[in-house]
Amino acid sequence: MDLMNRVFHPYLDKFVVVFIDDILIYSKSREEHADHLHTILNTLAEHKLFAKFKKCDFWMEKVHFLDHVISKEGMSVDPTMVTVVVDWPRPTNVSEVRSFLGMAGYYRRFVKDFSKVASPLTQLLCMDDKFDWTSKCEASF
Repeated sequence: MDLMNRVFHPYLDKFVVVFIDDILIYSKSREEHADHLHTILNTLAEHKLFAKFKKCDFWMEKVHFLDHVISKEGMSVDPTMVTVVVDWPRPTNVSEVRSFLGMAGYYRRFVKDFSKVASPLTQLLCMDDKFDWTSKCEASF
């Protein structure tokens, strides 16, 4: 994973997503996609890495991958995961808050000012304080 992140660092979150040995390329147009594909295949070759073409899928319009949807619009959260967050039961203790923040934190890139929004919940994780679910916690949740 570290190797893949180092090799593709210039392109990550611009038009490439990598996870272990999976490489997903997204583009706004077919022409742009051809350029992106060329760039990634050349990058693999430069680092003496290889793709097994029988395991590759090309020119797909949309891909569901690791609870994300990747398309020409970019990367977004899979709608089923939005439902999971919306339907998450209100935490009643520190352990449940930690679980919720862990799951929600995975999607932090899609939430503007995530750390500010989650701050009241994060404060509940302080071991010195007793668990006190306030209106700020409710609004944050």
